[in-house]
Amino acid sequence: MIVINVLVFLAQTALGGDFASSLALWPLGPQFMPWQVLTYAFVHGGLTHLLFNMFGVYMFGSDLERVWGSRRYLTYYLVCAVSAAVVQLLVAGLSSGQYPTVGASGAVFGLLLAYAMLFPRRMIMPLFPPIPMRAPVFVMVYAGLELFFGVTGSMAGVAHFAHLGGLAGGFILMRYWKWR
Repeated sequence: MIVINVLVFLAQTALGGDFASSLALWPLGPQFMPWQVLTYAFVHGGLTHLLFNMFGVYMFGSDLERVWGSRRYLTYYLVCAVSAAVVQLLVAGLSSGQYPTVGASGAVFGLLLAYAMLFPRRMIMPLFPPIPMRAPVFVMVYAGLELFFGVTGSMAGVAHFAHLGGLAGGFILMRYWKWR
């Protein structure tokens, strides 16, 4: 996933804004195309955005892929990205927002959730605040902040509900797998 994200970032840097815009997730309307519910997760809004998302993929995805194998890991990652897109489309439709969404953050939130569910005793040290906490506590705190920021409209320009959508999609898929 990291290699694909970096390659798409290099392509968007070389090919310019029209390329990135065609892959970004636009609200339902004239700029929306069906493939965007997946491709948006490989486009990033700058090098820092890419680096933080890929750091999350590396930190949490590596252990998940070792446990699940590549096929299940890929399925999970993509389901989280698509569920994040669906929630973002719903929120954009309700708020009449006409801005594109980019980035793997929704999938990364799904990875965070799976990591917390599979490794509940592991400690995570967030960058801010640098307080060690168990993985499930970290996910609940982070999800609570995302919900707060999304409802209050704080931190404009961040798709808070897409993050929560990735988390929810990951939870549903993990429950489905457990049920099966």
